[in-house]
Amino acid sequence: MEIVVSGIRPTGNLHLGNYFGAVKNFVKMHEENDCFFFIADYHSLTTHPTPENLHGNVKQVLVEYLAAGLDPEKATIYIQSDVPEVTELYLLLNMNAYLGELERVISFKEKIRKQPNNINAGLLTYPTLMAADVIIHKAAKVPVGKDQEQNLEMMRTFARRFNRMYKVDYFPIPVAYNFGQSLVKIPGLDGVGKMGKSEGEGNAIFLVDPPEVIRKKVMRAVTDTGPTQMNQHKPEPIQNLFTLMSVVSSKETVTYFDDQYNNCQIRYGDMKKKLAEDVIAFTEPFREKAKELSSNNEYLRKVAEKGADRARASASKTIKDVREIIGFKPF
Repeated sequence: MEIVVSGIRPTGNLHLGNYFGAVKNFVKMHEENDCFFFIADYHSLTTHPTPENLHGNVKQVLVEYLAAGLDPEKATIYIQSDVPEVTELYLLLNMNAYLGELERVISFKEKIRKQPNNINAGLLTYPTLMAADVIIHKAAKVPVGKDQEQNLEMMRTFARRFNRMYKVDYFPIPVAYNFGQSLVKIPGLDGVGKMGKSEGEGNAIFLVDPPEVIRKKVMRAVTDTGPTQMNQHKPEPIQNLFTLMSVVSSKETVTYFDDQYNNCQIRYGDMKKKLAEDVIAFTEPFREKAKELSSNNEYLRKVAEKGADRARASASKTIKDVREIIGFKPF
């Protein structure tokens, strides 16, 4: 089994796009690999959350990923700040990270454009912390989205640089975990692009949204005046609704509305009502499980402690080795 590491930022609730785009694959991934999933609370400090928000967000993320199917018996699930060895490796990697290469990172440029009044050192060295998170467990693979490909390349750079500088073959060079054709892209409700939190509340359906909220969001989804010719091409907003329906509704339901569209008889209001009820039914088990977990602080504490123990056992061995390689040795 290969070691795979993935981080989860505590920035908000899971939506259908997250679930089909990553979480389902995470569940499959930890059936086949030795997986470390961590909640990246150190990373979130770059946006200066309040202590209340930070703690609440970490708990919510833990609850929702457990409710979505991550199994603490099959994977190591931990909170980043519970493993202080990560920050030591972060410091050591930073000693060999250079200003020019960090300033060229696309995500850094994007962040300073969006938050010009909060250009902090954490943003600049974000790739170094990401690298420490992954290589501290000597991971072979890391699942990354398109927007994180450069950060993966930075991880590879820092691992190679350490091996080269100290003339060792210690850190594996991680590669991207490829989900292949199983990665489903869920469109947003605004008619353009994918579902995401950054696109506005009305664009995403969160797995913990109550039924009345889901109905309102779906009924407000962008449509047009309807087809004017038989079997005409579906414009993006309409295709988006059919794509969403294809993952939560039965094949018979999708076929029915597809036929209605192709025959210029579709009533978008009826389609949206059916889609909303199917989304509600699809997310109901998740909502109930999340509600149950949220009230069980003792179980959440045990999951976090067990994950921290496992992660620290792995991380402390790496730090011990790295210290000796660098030259930090007792007299």
